[in-house]
Amino acid sequence: MSLHAGVVAVQGDVAEHADAVRRAGRAHGHDVSVEAVRSAGVVPECDLLLVPGGESTTISRLLHRGGIATEIQAHAAAGKPILATCAGLIVCSRDARDDRVDELGLIDVAVERNAFGRQRDSFEADLDVSGLEEPFHAVFIRAPAIEEVGDVEVLATVGDRPVAVRDGPVVGTAFHPELTDDPRLHGLALFEHAAADVEAGG
Repeated sequence: MSLHAGVVAVQGDVAEHADAVRRAGRAHGHDVSVEAVRSAGVVPECDLLLVPGGESTTISRLLHRGGIATEIQAHAAAGKPILATCAGLIVCSRDARDDRVDELGLIDVAVERNAFGRQRDSFEADLDVSGLEEPFHAVFIRAPAIEEVGDVEVLATVGDRPVAVRDGPVVGTAFHPELTDDPRLHGLALFEHAAADVEAGG
């Protein structure tokens, strides 16, 4: 089955996510075409959506200014899968705890920007992720911390802090799954569970 994925490209590591979603698609028997989302009109044509890292205040401003924000919200409301990573998690959260970020409100969490980065800029950890049989090697770069969770499923933690959550069709991670050669997190977020709706409804 062919699926069309959009990668929000107003800022962030677009190429890595594009490669990861193609590899995850192949692992699940799908041929995935990928398009960069830089303006309004692209998201409504997408089956899958990725909101990468970058600088959350800049991303949120550009999404709202360009009319992309409401399209992402409609994508989620239609039950179509979204993977939001690092700054993407902040932008998609309910509360970024920063007045400069105009959140999309897609993930019922409160997030503190660069929380892990105050101690160290980056680190890596092998995570037990709900839905994956083997640990996932996660790369954290100035990562946000999920400080409060609402009605979400916690998929992975570091210590007692959630670092991956699912809220309906939207998965958010505090780490960068695209920076590894392991496409399983993209598969979990985009081609399992919520992706069944895409396959059933087109």
